[in-house]
Amino acid sequence: MLVLLDRDGVINEDRADFVKSPEELKFIPDSLDAIARLNSHGHKLVVITNQSCIGRGIITDEQLAAIHGKLMDAVHRAHGRLDDIIIAPDAPWAATERRKPAPGMLIEAMRKFKYSERNTVFIGDSASDMEAATSAGCHRILVQTGKGRATQADGIARHLLPVSVARDLAAAADYILEGRF
Repeated sequence: MLVLLDRDGVINEDRADFVKSPEELKFIPDSLDAIARLNSHGHKLVVITNQSCIGRGIITDEQLAAIHGKLMDAVHRAHGRLDDIIIAPDAPWAATERRKPAPGMLIEAMRKFKYSERNTVFIGDSASDMEAATSAGCHRILVQTGKGRATQADGIARHLLPVSVARDLAAAADYILEGRF
């Protein structure tokens, strides 16, 4: 299965002021181990992340590369791997079809790794994540970390259902490994 992961709020703590340096990248407990467990069962993992901090001029491409270098190193130390990191650097006012809630990045990942929608799951913490996954036609898991609890409390729109809800990335990995999709 192709497992697509939002970054902020799923793998690492979300910050209202954006993750601007490797030092600000703080991992959610058990998220790195969850990635490694999914890898050990043969799943491909791709991070799908809006990074409007680029389009807003808050950080540079080089700073984002350093942040993602820390992420890749941490996943590797947990005996896992990310097969790709796909970003949409668009500012919200200059959104392209790649920026979630549009499905562009998800479709790109499915094409690149040759997975169909029915063999792809997207794990995110926001309504825009669930919207992108619905538009791409793939399975959806909402984690309660990051913005997830607030997203769930606001109610998940009927057109986005079905959505599985998991406590965190580790619980979402359990759903996948138990074959709930």
